[in-house]
Amino acid sequence: MTRDSSMTLLSKYRIPALGALAIAALLSAAAQVPPVGGTTKTPPAGAAAKVPAAGAAAKVHPVSTAAPVPPVVLTKPITPEKLTGADGFIQRWLLLEPIGANGLTDAIVQATVKKEYFPGQFTAIPHDGDKVAVDGGDLTWHAVDTKDYNINLYRFSESHGKKTSDVLFWAVTTVTSPKEMSGVRLAIGSNAASVWWVNGQEVIGIYGDRQTVIDDGVSKRLTLKKGPNVVRAAIVNGGGATDFCARFLDADDQPVKGLSVSVGEVRK
Repeated sequence: MTRDSSMTLLSKYRIPALGALAIAALLSAAAQVPPVGGTTKTPPAGAAAKVPAAGAAAKVHPVSTAAPVPPVVLTKPITPEKLTGADGFIQRWLLLEPIGANGLTDAIVQATVKKEYFPGQFTAIPHDGDKVAVDGGDLTWHAVDTKDYNINLYRFSESHGKKTSDVLFWAVTTVTSPKEMSGVRLAIGSNAASVWWVNGQEVIGIYGDRQTVIDDGVSKRLTLKKGPNVVRAAIVNGGGATDFCARFLDADDQPVKGLSVSVGEVRK
């Protein structure tokens, strides 16, 4: 509306002069001042507003159903040897994939571990990747390291697609002592039952359905030879979690540190 047309309109309806002038001034100013922020943008004729179509489905972000990845607790050895640390735990072993077994009582476990499953069971020192035939199938030896005090057999078996319940595991390692050490003892824990040998002599066994407890079983006093000493173990699990730990205690029942642990050449 122009100023002239505004005045004509006001005159037509006989608005008092002072009021008419004030209103005309306001109308004129409004016509000359652009809106705040600049010129108003008028949408082109026929432009449609962006409104979701009736019945349109809202975007749904997919939820991952992947199983959680278990933590890595066992790795391949990357050095020729691994020393026992301040706590003395033996953290490098050769493990055989599990063999089916049942029963955790003293008599049943003894009969289970004394049965011959493969040649050299109590004498051979296996290597990483070696295979043995058991009950018509091949089982493989695997070299493993851990940073923990224990060897997690459940994760070991699971990682190779094997059973974790009603099974027997064999474990072997070589512990090299810088000198002859008399009066030492092998201290072990396992879930569940286990029997242990040092240099071919059975030294300790613990039985029943039990949890791994550090130094749960302790051997009689024995002598570690200067040089390599072979430690062998058979662990029987009924069900659920399964693991073991082992270390040597000196004559004062303190952990033996600085022993060199090795498993021979490891496959790439």
